Amino acid sequence: MNASGSTAIGPGSSSQAARSAADPLESLVGQAAALAAGGVGSLELVERSLARIEATRPTLNAFRIVRAEQALADAEDADRRLRAGERTPLLGVPVAIKDDVDLAGYSSPFGCAGEHRLAERDAEPVRRLREAGAILVGKTNAPEVGQWHFSETVAFGATRNPWHLDYSPGGSSGGAAAAVAAGLVAAAMGSDGAGSIRIPAAWTNLVGLKPQRGRVSTWPDAEAFNGLSCYGPLTRDVADSALMLDVLAGNVPADRHRVPPPGEPFAAASGRAPGPLRIAISFATPLGASGKVDREHRLAIEGMAASLSELGHEVEERDPDYGLVGAALIPRGMAAVDAWLRERDIDHALLESRTRTHARIGRLLRGAPLRAARAAEPSLQRRLGAIFDRVDVVLTPTTAEAPPRIDHLRGRGYWATSTAASAACPFAWPWNVVGWPAISVPAGFTATGLPIGAQLVAPAQGEPLLLALAAQLEQGRRWHEQRPPEP
Repeated sequence: MNASGSTAIGPGSSSQAARSAADPLESLVGQAAALAAGGVGSLELVERSLARIEATRPTLNAFRIVRAEQALADAEDADRRLRAGERTPLLGVPVAIKDDVDLAGYSSPFGCAGEHRLAERDAEPVRRLREAGAILVGKTNAPEVGQWHFSETVAFGATRNPWHLDYSPGGSSGGAAAAVAAGLVAAAMGSDGAGSIRIPAAWTNLVGLKPQRGRVSTWPDAEAFNGLSCYGPLTRDVADSALMLDVLAGNVPADRHRVPPPGEPFAAASGRAPGPLRIAISFATPLGASGKVDREHRLAIEGMAASLSELGHEVEERDPDYGLVGAALIPRGMAAVDAWLRERDIDHALLESRTRTHARIGRLLRGAPLRAARAAEPSLQRRLGAIFDRVDVVLTPTTAEAPPRIDHLRGRGYWATSTAASAACPFAWPWNVVGWPAISVPAGFTATGLPIGAQLVAPAQGEPLLLALAAQLEQGRRWHEQRPPEP
């Protein structure tokens, strides 16, 4: 047992124990360094990635589409460029992207059945990945329009958790999380509109970073999901997340939200000790559900607080003042689902009934309720931001409970599904409403081998602080060396 009282490395499945590994070729930083030094070729790494993807299709089902032929051709080109002496941050490294982002020549169904247009050009973060030399091996599965805390759809099936195949990896970036946790790729780009990076990171023993709104361009959308959603990395360790964010960060003139670049690369920040910090630990939620946090999750977060204290940080119990942040989330999120479906002319008859209900309510909220929700953001920022007058970082659980079993919510309606999502995942979404950065890091395991995540939150433009603090924790807790059983 670890300090939290939760199991340090769980069984992962009934038949295999979890593995421990520290192979440098399983990290983004390690692969990039080995490629630059000539110790490995891009073709070798991509072939290995594609083989693992293919072998896990019947079990994990992490990918909606795999670009095998094109990825191999891209790898051969990367090897030629490397031999010629060219160097870019991710030249030749295989990575994955979530199926909600435009990749030229491919569709983005985002979990929805039916016919979908092919993208004519890459979205800006995809362009930045390619410019950095990354090899995009495929697009990963997600629930319909990214609505839920699991990744199961009628169109593309269920994505499973590498730590225990009977459970979901979470959502909505569940396919991306499963791919990284199982070692199919070293890193993936997900999106987070109400916790969709942090929740699956927590449930698959990954680092999941939601950047500051505007840190990563959402072009060709001026903003994503009424300003709630942003793109960010899912990785095993903090250094990989920092490298990925350095590649993704930046804007185009059409972006509605823009932030100044950091004073130094995020990779540099992640390598620097954060110094003694004031940290608030909180189990309160916007719905007042602090008593409903699962006991193992509560113990794990208390264990994380103990680790922070041992590192010299001052930890105190203090709750953010959430106010009516939920009233600001609902119109923005629901109207965005309706808008996404309308803009892409999705056939509603092919959607799950809960998605149709979500869209119908969203249509009713897209006028005055949406405008009022957006107008409330400055006051909510002041209210939530008041805690940062007293502390530097807020520590909460990432989720209140373990992930759902596969098919647990199959066929359930909108209200039953959204109620289950709210109960399981009450801690992540307030920070999407105000647009501030948050990171989920591994905090231990349940007795049945399911990962638990801890969320660290900072005020606006606080990604360097979060990365530095997460890296300091990682040095002692060594979560990046833990691997799930072979799926």
